[in-house]
Amino acid sequence: MRATMPCLNGHGHGGKAACAVAACLAFVTFLVVALDPSTRASSWFLSSSSSSASVLSPFRPTATGSNRGSGASGGPLLATSTGGAGGGSGGKNSTGKKVLFRGDTGGVGRDPLAASFVNADSSYVDDELPHVSVAPAPSPAPESGFDDAATADGVIEVVPVTQRTRNLKLERLELGLAKARSMIREATRNKDNRPPLTDKNYVPVGPVYRNAYAFHRSYLEMEKLLKIYVYEEGEPPVFHDGPCRSIYSTEGRFIYAMEMENRMRTRDPELAHVFFLPFSVVKMVEMIYEPNSHDMRPLRRTVFDYIDVLSTKYPYWNRSLGADHFMLSCHDWGPYVSSADGHLFSNSIRVLCNANTSEGFNPSKDVSLPEINLRSDVIDKQVIGGPSASRRPILAFFAGGDHGPIRPVLLEHWKGKDADVQVSEYLPQGVSYIDVMRRSKFCLCPSGYEVASPRVVEAIYLECVPVVIGDDYVLPFSDVLNWPAFSVRVAVPDIPNLKSILAGVSPRQYIRMQRRVRMVRRHFMVNGPPQRFDVFHMILHSIWLRRLNIRLHGED
Repeated sequence: MRATMPCLNGHGHGGKAACAVAACLAFVTFLVVALDPSTRASSWFLSSSSSSASVLSPFRPTATGSNRGSGASGGPLLATSTGGAGGGSGGKNSTGKKVLFRGDTGGVGRDPLAASFVNADSSYVDDELPHVSVAPAPSPAPESGFDDAATADGVIEVVPVTQRTRNLKLERLELGLAKARSMIREATRNKDNRPPLTDKNYVPVGPVYRNAYAFHRSYLEMEKLLKIYVYEEGEPPVFHDGPCRSIYSTEGRFIYAMEMENRMRTRDPELAHVFFLPFSVVKMVEMIYEPNSHDMRPLRRTVFDYIDVLSTKYPYWNRSLGADHFMLSCHDWGPYVSSADGHLFSNSIRVLCNANTSEGFNPSKDVSLPEINLRSDVIDKQVIGGPSASRRPILAFFAGGDHGPIRPVLLEHWKGKDADVQVSEYLPQGVSYIDVMRRSKFCLCPSGYEVASPRVVEAIYLECVPVVIGDDYVLPFSDVLNWPAFSVRVAVPDIPNLKSILAGVSPRQYIRMQRRVRMVRRHFMVNGPPQRFDVFHMILHSIWLRRLNIRLHGED
């Protein structure tokens, strides 16, 4: 039934998971994570930029603790912040909220290769269960991705402490990944010396990509190799379902597309490179959360119990402590719910709209999910495309609610004060939001309660150059896309200078930027069924890159 419905409408609760955690004890000395400098694969999505303004402080995600990492009791887990608002603004992050995940503020300026990882809070460590150590890794950057500059190579290896039976299937999987890793690394180094790869549908070229040749090679390798196993446990609507027509639609659309996927989905977990945890945080909030209770423990308990079931029934979670598993959420609470399990938060690939580095988002292992506000099953053609620069008389435009810490600043400086920079909370009756965006050269995309904004994709759809206003936000697909080529980023202190900054973009440069917005739009399109290089496949490619960044050893 799940395979035939584009958006499930069932409203029954998913069954309450209740399994013993005895399997956790079976992995007392299970694995150690070590860094192999000779084979590191993260160079294609870790920036080597030397600019101090663009490089984050070293991330040292929590990876020490029991196999069932705890956190379900409701306490915070430790994670590093970017050294920004999370650590030095009186306990609040860039969105003005209390910091849920505390960071080590001592990492800024240190040699990333010498930086140590932050351990979990001692109250969440069971000394009788296995400890996992994580080797130092290079500092990720907010615009991390395929870069032309060379970086140190290396892969995070997950190996058992004691020798056990060889897992030949896993070894074959890792051999295939190693070959792909080598080909992508070669493409990264030699992209200027080779003609573009042939492709019947689309060949990535141009400055909208950090390294178009390497991206194309990686994408083709993904299509050839990547296999994803979707756990079948759990019942709709909390599992295998999600919102398809709302500001959270990216969550539901991906879950549905993954349920329907035939090419990259495998029904045999022994053949899988990554494992999808198909729960919907949005549906949990609708079905489990008590409105106005401010008690998110039932949501965390649901995730904790679900992983408990999977780790007891299957060997795959325990084999890697979740490093080859991924979750996806577009809800603001996604990062917090993911802290229900220490290894889900610290080791797993978390695909999140709320890609806020001050709340523990780690660009080297997590994926920034674009926030797309869909109001129907298909994208209305009226919200695609727009006029040329000469037919856009408004310099900049924003209309939206006054919430979060950034929008009040924007409204204070620009609301109703300049005809060129049209900023308001609400448009007059009869004025079309889409029409005003089409008449604007730049569309302002300030963070609200959280860092992500659907206006970024709305601007791209309407060929209006997006202006991202906010701190600590990792833009979607920034491991591949060269965002400065088709967007503008403005720091919060520069809001008073918005007009001069945007007016400083020459007409010729603006035409180039708008043309690039049109080129990059294909990567944010929602298609049914999904098409190559669209948003669904770009999300999968980001997950693919993070899976390449680890290597599992084939001993059981």
